[in-house]
Amino acid sequence: MIQTKRVYDLPSSSDGARFLVDRLWPRGMKKEALKVDAWLKDAAPSNELRKWSHHDPARWPEFRKRYAAELAAHPQAWKPLLERAVEGTITLLYSAHDDQRNNAVALKLFLEAKLRRDDRNTQP
Repeated sequence: MIQTKRVYDLPSSSDGARFLVDRLWPRGMKKEALKVDAWLKDAAPSNELRKWSHHDPARWPEFRKRYAAELAAHPQAWKPLLERAVEGTITLLYSAHDDQRNNAVALKLFLEAKLRRDDRNTQP
């Protein structure tokens, strides 16, 4: 299972493995306070894409498409997440205010599509 959570929300035992998927470290967050298994900067959108989207809800569909293209070009950035998701629950941590339209949600949807595709390819 893949879930998303703001970095400012308290960790819980149901989080499983926790991965920060923002390119920038969250403001005001001490490294000791943020319980993460890894900070995967390279799984975050490029600075150019992040600045272009500027968290504009109207740009969400295009952001998802462009981000998916970036991810497809750099599988080494997200494959460790997929491998951990197969083993158990993972939580993608983000710092954006919008909990419906952010890079962690887009990454979750991308990874879930990959998992579904892999399931279809392994079915008899």
